[in-house]
Amino acid sequence: MRAGAFLALAAAMISGFSSQKIINDSTHASTEPLKPLIFTSESAPEWTALMERTSGWFGADGIFSIPLDGKEEQHVKGKKTLFIFSDTYIGEVKNNVPQPGNVMVNNSIARMSGNIPKKSAIIFEYNTDKTGNPVSYFIPDNSNSKDGEYFWLGDGFVNQEKKNTLYIFAYHVHKTGSNVFDFEATNVALLKVKNPTSEGFSHYEQIATDLGFVHPVYGRIYFGSGILVNTKKAKAPLPDGYVYIYGIAEGAKSLIAARIKPADFEKINEWTFWNGEKWIEGKENVAPVTHGISNELSVTPTEDGRYLLTFTVMGISDKIGIRVGDSPIGPFGEINEVYTCPEYKEKGLLPYNSKAHYHLSKPGELLISYNTITLNFWEDIQKDATIYHPRFIKVAYKQKE
Repeated sequence: MRAGAFLALAAAMISGFSSQKIINDSTHASTEPLKPLIFTSESAPEWTALMERTSGWFGADGIFSIPLDGKEEQHVKGKKTLFIFSDTYIGEVKNNVPQPGNVMVNNSIARMSGNIPKKSAIIFEYNTDKTGNPVSYFIPDNSNSKDGEYFWLGDGFVNQEKKNTLYIFAYHVHKTGSNVFDFEATNVALLKVKNPTSEGFSHYEQIATDLGFVHPVYGRIYFGSGILVNTKKAKAPLPDGYVYIYGIAEGAKSLIAARIKPADFEKINEWTFWNGEKWIEGKENVAPVTHGISNELSVTPTEDGRYLLTFTVMGISDKIGIRVGDSPIGPFGEINEVYTCPEYKEKGLLPYNSKAHYHLSKPGELLISYNTITLNFWEDIQKDATIYHPRFIKVAYKQKE
């Protein structure tokens, strides 16, 4: 179960699920300001159905999607996508009820061909041990690793400047007590897969980093919440040559940002961090870009040069929010609450970690996923498998007339 979900719970309950305007007040920083964007949304049941399984993989959270060619252009026929998940349930399901013997592992993957959500196009994968029992795909084994830790996965990308090597952020997580909410994410590792195929995942490197730390002002910080590859090779609309790496400061659920040229991605000591005014070396100099976001999120470009920050409002709530910005680090405008997740009222589920899947979206539209969970998750999941798989919506946007 995601630490990010539960660390956000108190803030979400205190803040409540208040409504805000759908029309954004911000404008594009140019001599002729662009008109505000308006948003319309609808559920995407065909995509949700893709994640409804009854044998093997039947539920997970933390879904990120990565185009395996490293190109982020939208809705390209034949595109191959890697999905990565965190806590994952494996077993058999009958009448929506997991059968005895189901197990949870801490991460898994899936591979999809094309952009049409049909079950024949996607294969879910998980590792097994020598006796055939399911185990996590990635297990901590680097200089920061400690006994009893496991990995939850952040965002990732295929780096075309490093011979199409796949990089995935992985959070070191450990239990802090016996209760369901007693988890903590501490260090951050980079997983390096030189050959991101079914066979290639059995040979990967772990790069220890210092990208998880406690800031004296902003609280616990870790990077990997989202990635924007803003390069020409990645087919970005307005490329500046950088990979933007987003993170979260837990104190006020604040967005933070770093950037680096893709060829230098592994040189973490050369990354620069946004300090509120400029890019500067030293992670301790980071400053919030905006607040009230979720532990997992996305920043995606629009056709007219703006950027959409997609997230779950306050980390856990029934509201999916989008802020519109003038650059990859804003400034971002007010929250557009574009969708109210019905599972909160209908089933008492807690939605969290909304994000857009840009390369699977059509122009002028975002395919957005969100996860759901319950307060009594360990008991509830054994009664109803449907509470724990990604759900999808589509959000269309256009300039206000």
